[in-house]
This record gives sequence, C-alpha cells and structure tokens, in this order.
Amino acid sequence: MQPNSVNVALIGCGYWGPNLIRNFVSQPQSNLIAICDQDAGRLASLKSQYPHLETTLDSKELMTRDDIDAIVIATPVSSHYPLALDALQAGKHVLVEKPIASSSAQAQELINVASEKELILMVDHTFAYTPAVRRIRKLVQEGDLGKPLYYDSVRINLGRFQHDTNVLWDLAVHDLAIMDYALGKHPTSVSATGLAHFAGQHEDVAYLTCFFEDDFVAHFHLNWLSPVKIRRTILGGDKKMIVYDDLEPSEKIKIYDSGADLQKEPSNEPQKARIDYRIGDMAAPHISPEEALKLETSHFISCILNKEVPETDGHAGLRVLQILEAANKSLKNNGSPEAV
Repeated sequence: MQPNSVNVALIGCGYWGPNLIRNFVSQPQSNLIAICDQDAGRLASLKSQYPHLETTLDSKELMTRDDIDAIVIATPVSSHYPLALDALQAGKHVLVEKPIASSSAQAQELINVASEKELILMVDHTFAYTPAVRRIRKLVQEGDLGKPLYYDSVRINLGRFQHDTNVLWDLAVHDLAIMDYALGKHPTSVSATGLAHFAGQHEDVAYLTCFFEDDFVAHFHLNWLSPVKIRRTILGGDKKMIVYDDLEPSEKIKIYDSGADLQKEPSNEPQKARIDYRIGDMAAPHISPEEALKLETSHFISCILNKEVPETDGHAGLRVLQILEAANKSLKNNGSPEAV
C-alpha cells in the first residue's frame, strides 16, 4: 500500500455497486483498480464507463492479488460472510454492505479475524453518514432534546421485493443503524409481527418494537406493499422533538419545542394530576446536501491510512444484527417478546 493511497476492488456491481464505483473513483486517496460480478454484460457496461477498471468474474482472483489493499462487498446478504472472511484472511481491509452477515456468530467471527490481523472491518450503514443523521446525533449528545422518550419510524414503499431476506432485514436495518449511531442505545428485548402476502415469499409487511431499560421505546413500520413512499422518523424527548423526513428536499430535520409536562399536585391519586402541553416554535436547521456515500467512502479510506476505528465498525454491524435475529424469532412466534 502506498503511504497516501489505497488500492480498492469491488465485488458486486448490481443495484448499489455503480454508486460505490462512482464514489471510490472520485476519492483522491482511493485507487479503484478492479471490479467483480457474475454478470459479464454488467461488467462490460461498467468497463465502457470506466475504461481503466479491470474486470473479473472470479472474486477469488482479487483475494490473491498483492496490489489490492481493500475489498468492498456489495453482494446478496448470504454471500457477505464468506466473501468478507476470505478477504480478511487474505489480509485485505473490508467494507461490507448491510447487514454485515447472516448471523451474529458470523459477524463475531469477522470481528475477531479483523482484530487479530489488525485490519479495518467497516459496515456500509450509509444513513449514519448522512448530514441529517449526524446532526440528530449531535442534538442528542448535546442534550437539546432532553431525555429521549421514544423513536417512531416509518419506512414504506412499493417494492423492491428481495428473494433472500424479508422486509425487516431489508428495510429495518437502515433505521436500526440510524438509532444505534444517533442514540447509542441497544434494546433488551423486541417484539415483531408481520405477514408474507405471496406464497413462498418472505414477509413483506412488518412491525417491530424495541424495548429498553430506561423507559425508552422504539417502533418501526416496514412495508414493500405501500402505494406511497415514506421515510419519516419522530424522535421525542422530554424537552424537544425531532421530525426527520429523508424525502424532504430542503427541511429534512424539523425541531419542535413541544412536549407535555406533568403538574405535581398534593394528591394521593396521581392519575388525576394535570398534564400541561407545550406547543412552541419549530426550527429547521440548514443541512448540508453532501452525499452520504461520499463521506462514507472517504471515511473508509481515512481509517485504513490512519489506522482509525470506523464509526460503523464490525461491532455496530453486530449490534444491528442481534436485533434483527431476535426480531426474526419474534416474527415466527406471532410477536412474542425475544431477548436481544
């Protein structure tokens, strides 16, 4: 590896791959030199756009090359673990698409191998790198919201159906990663319900509730069968509340100085105590339009060059995966609570 640059190869050039290619090509300290996919036609198309890229149908070819420092994996979930493990064992730094693996045991093994070999293992939790989510994290850390009370998220749209996973693993992973990054909270138990409306397919509608020790609760609504696309989260605190709408072009975050206060009264019947409501001003801070994937790919390269721990490292991927595993168990048991 050169002192100020990293040679990168990408495995998986489907839906997300071209976005990764575009960003790694544009990074000044990144040198994307090869891409791999099982679709020769797709490789030929990308080669026409980026003539300098080498192409291959065989991922193992990339693992054995001494001139490749890092492997980026953007393939179906079932292949994340074997590809990431092969790359780490070959001495390559790894950026892997979400979720990090198919099980927490697999994720833990990847973390262990990366640690033993002193390699960077980073998970593509893209939303953690959006300026909006980073602003939310700052507001939480600085205490602007007061004590967080609840997290309510809706992520619904028509499609895209996945053949290798259900709607929880496809969509909830984004919101769980956002919650993990912005709040730093991990639930003690979860309850999930959902249905598969097409024979032989995975659940396409699901509802997930996460319970925490400190009277905090989080709820997620996921749907592949909605006629409208919604990406909205409400984070309520005892001082202020945030509405985060990822589809809003200019005001992605709105901060409301609103809430409710319990007025203590000299009474042995607390249920009769008065609750006062506050409806204050709304503020919409300016949010940078910078692309999240640009920040993320830059961070990956920086972590390699400077030997830094990624903000979305293997442990972050493991925490999200543990919630998804518990949610799957609950889903199969009609919503019965499952420990995380």
